[in-house]
Amino acid sequence: MTTKPALSGLATHAVMVLLALVAVVPVYWMVATALRPETELFSTTLWPTRPSLEHFAYVLEVIPMLRMLWNTLLMAAATALAQIATALFAAYALTQWRFRGSNLVHSLIALSWLVPFQVTMIPNYVLATKLGLLNSLTGLVLPNAAAAFAVLVLYNAMKSFPKQVIEAARMDGAGHWRILWQVVVPNLRAALASLGVLAFISAWNEYFWPLLLIRKIDNAVVQIGLQMFMSQEGNQWGALMAAATLASLPVLAIYLVLHRQVIESFMKSGIK
Repeated sequence: MTTKPALSGLATHAVMVLLALVAVVPVYWMVATALRPETELFSTTLWPTRPSLEHFAYVLEVIPMLRMLWNTLLMAAATALAQIATALFAAYALTQWRFRGSNLVHSLIALSWLVPFQVTMIPNYVLATKLGLLNSLTGLVLPNAAAAFAVLVLYNAMKSFPKQVIEAARMDGAGHWRILWQVVVPNLRAALASLGVLAFISAWNEYFWPLLLIRKIDNAVVQIGLQMFMSQEGNQWGALMAAATLASLPVLAIYLVLHRQVIESFMKSGIK
């Protein structure tokens, strides 16, 4: 009786290990290629025998990579914070306030999630042009300051929040603002952290909107920089891998800091 569950567990772990390798090996090979000197670039060894930073130095010399990383960090952080703030207020209003048409509003928000950004990109570009936001980080952030996905995530998290706790806070004389920031938010840290990571990564990887809006290299984001570098240095694989590694480091660092909250959020969602 115990053999079958043991085999099932072994098969499950084998599949998980295989999927982990599929996800990790490309990242490992990217870093290894970036550290290979030019003479070992096409070597099949798992790790360079003489690791070198020459490709990283070349990337920093050819394009303003640090400036682009800073621009992207500001843009992604501002976008993630704006999406969390707007989603927090919208989700609280939809779950705690009773008004006519609340279900319709929720349905419209859910349906708007199905509309691709490419559909609204041209109207957003016209609006950004009229507002004088071309070639600015503000123009990159404002069209993405609210996201239907963020609203739906926090809506589901708040909907399952114990109503008894909120009622007790109201009996103590707390208003909506105090309930939101002192009762609800501290208990949704895992959901907020996971949403923040997802929103940050999505903004960090944004390509089409910055390509349409930004014309100056000083205001460019890292995805545009990578595209420019690939066009100019298409056959220098070591430099390309070094540029891709530099572009990946901030996202990896943020995930390492918040990975516990992200895992906790997904575990709670699975249990519910």
